[in-house]
Amino acid sequence: MKFVLATTNPHKAREIREILAAEAVRAVLLGRPASVVEVEETEPDFAGNARLKAMAVVEATGLPAIAEDSGIEVEALGGAPGVRSARYAGLPPDDDANVRKLLEQMRGFALPDERRARFVTAAVALWPDGHLLAAEGTVEGWLATERRGGGGFGYDPVFVPAEGDGRTFGEMAESSPEAKHALSHRGRAFRLLASAIKAHAKM
Repeated sequence: MKFVLATTNPHKAREIREILAAEAVRAVLLGRPASVVEVEETEPDFAGNARLKAMAVVEATGLPAIAEDSGIEVEALGGAPGVRSARYAGLPPDDDANVRKLLEQMRGFALPDERRARFVTAAVALWPDGHLLAAEGTVEGWLATERRGGGGFGYDPVFVPAEGDGRTFGEMAESSPEAKHALSHRGRAFRLLASAIKAHAKM
């Protein structure tokens, strides 16, 4: 079985490959061809944007696609950045600028309860015949007051999962990517998607 990954983010692609491999999904995961244009994320939720990305890849390649959309939702900011997480500080997307903006906006919130946040991933697999499998993963936590850890990407250096040991995802990914995958929104979403893919393909 072959799938084309809709993401061109190398960090996301690596994590998706690692998670699906750990779940024994026997599939070839192809990179997105350069001819597939970037999709404008116009949907109001992660699931809708993930579907848009998958549809664009299927239409362009004629092959099944795997796509995802992820972001961080901060309670004190009314759920922002949300679906705009990747472009929170503007375009082109810049992880460092996004984190700087978020930390600046949270400067007046000192207590963990005031800094509650959650990561969300919507993941989909779409076939050319229109068959769609979808899954969602979330992880609750809070924002650190400064960056910690050199691993991961995006908002990982400032997100502390509530079920963890006090380390940020950036610190966890630095020492053990598997530890991050075990708790992360992407890990949870793609483990669910892996089960659905295996059931569909009768692996």
